[in-house]
Amino acid sequence: MPAPVAFELQPHLTGERLELRPLEPGDYAALYAAASDPLIWEQHPEPDRWREDVFRAYFDGGLASGGALVVLDRANGRIVGSSRYAHLTLDGGEVEIGWTFLERAYWGGTWNRELKVLMIGHALQFVERVVFRVGADNLRSQMALLKIGARFVAASESPDRFGRLLPYTLYAIDRAAWRAQGQTAGA
Repeated sequence: MPAPVAFELQPHLTGERLELRPLEPGDYAALYAAASDPLIWEQHPEPDRWREDVFRAYFDGGLASGGALVVLDRANGRIVGSSRYAHLTLDGGEVEIGWTFLERAYWGGTWNRELKVLMIGHALQFVERVVFRVGADNLRSQMALLKIGARFVAASESPDRFGRLLPYTLYAIDRAAWRAQGQTAGA
């Protein structure tokens, strides 16, 4: 039996409308341009992430994470958002997808759904379960997760950049549920 393949946290993924590739230091200006709209962050636990000094920490954290991806519109090659894989468990059974945003012009089921399908499909080739940690007040993201078949798991808390505990909700989707929807790993 061949040895298992290690989870690639920064894959190149291509869908019908979107392409995801690893975040690079030279992406800062384009990604900040995509993130600088305050309305993107209004339901986020850190609603000031549109400010350049705050966004810089988000960007640097993405680079340091080793799991950050930029989202490009395939029609024009422009960076329109970002997402990240994180917290891969030591046993390889679970990974988190998060830190996701898209420009408002790309909001709606089609774009976000494709982004999540690409990332979940890739992840479920290697892990049994994908988890999402969403701000308790971020109803847009919670509804989007329910639409792709994720289920509510629990309420939790997580520290912000100042160390204050903020309320979050945890959602998950496992390989069996993904397949039950007619999806496949690597879809």
